[in-house]
Amino acid sequence: MRLIVLAVCFAGALVSSCASPQSDAGERAVQVLREGLDDPDFWPSMHAAEGLSVAGFGREVRMALSPRLDTTRDARMRCGLARELVRAGDSARVQILRDVLAGSDPYAHAHAAESLYKLGLVGDEVAMRNVFAVGDSTARLMAAAALAQQGDVEAMSAIRDAYRAGPASSARIAAWILGRIGDESDQLLLSTAISADANELHRAYVYHALAALGDEAGIGVLLQNLQSGDAAIRTYAASFAADVDAGASDMIIIDHLVPLLDDPHPDARYRAAASILTHQRETNKNEN
Repeated sequence: MRLIVLAVCFAGALVSSCASPQSDAGERAVQVLREGLDDPDFWPSMHAAEGLSVAGFGREVRMALSPRLDTTRDARMRCGLARELVRAGDSARVQILRDVLAGSDPYAHAHAAESLYKLGLVGDEVAMRNVFAVGDSTARLMAAAALAQQGDVEAMSAIRDAYRAGPASSARIAAWILGRIGDESDQLLLSTAISADANELHRAYVYHALAALGDEAGIGVLLQNLQSGDAAIRTYAASFAADVDAGASDMIIIDHLVPLLDDPHPDARYRAAASILTHQRETNKNEN
């Protein structure tokens, strides 16, 4: 009921479509992700791979990405490939992330730490704690996320501090992390510490994080941002939509994501497709 009200209030242009998702939404979402796997733009192609793996198409992802490791030398890109191969079922590729995390390229440390965090892993704990201690602001936050996910109180405190006091980019990253691993206390932190002069992108990060934590106002803004004229904001809204625990209202989230399958911005398409498949899976669980 909560999301039905929010859909009416914040997404008027799409309300007429809220009765049910298009019947072929799942098939179209898989098609979009398969096309995205071949996207020449590297990071969006990794997002498409992620969506396919989460939807159960790990074998396809492994077949597509494994050969690319042989020709990719950039440490950051190797982290992306290794991450998605692990997510797709090739657990041996974790060693690549461990090696990069402990390696000499400080810029790649953030990518390795982020990848391990996204996989729910720490990898090499000594190396992760070293990055947390001496890494640049982004690497330190990513390391903090990986450690906090394992119950590290100091790391969780560092993430909250970064949101309160960090520069805009660090605060956005901190908000993103808190939306995924925070608790009810972080709803208050996020909602009361939104700077009045923050730009639209920063506010989107915060409200999307609040949505992931179950905040009604945040969910409403996320639904509205799926129609934003800013491609980046649409993309982030589509990505965070997967983290919203919609319960019996998964179908409403799906309906608001379906138009993005035709979005002119590729990454918005891939993120929307992945979130559609996530919510369809939850719908099937609820029906069973």
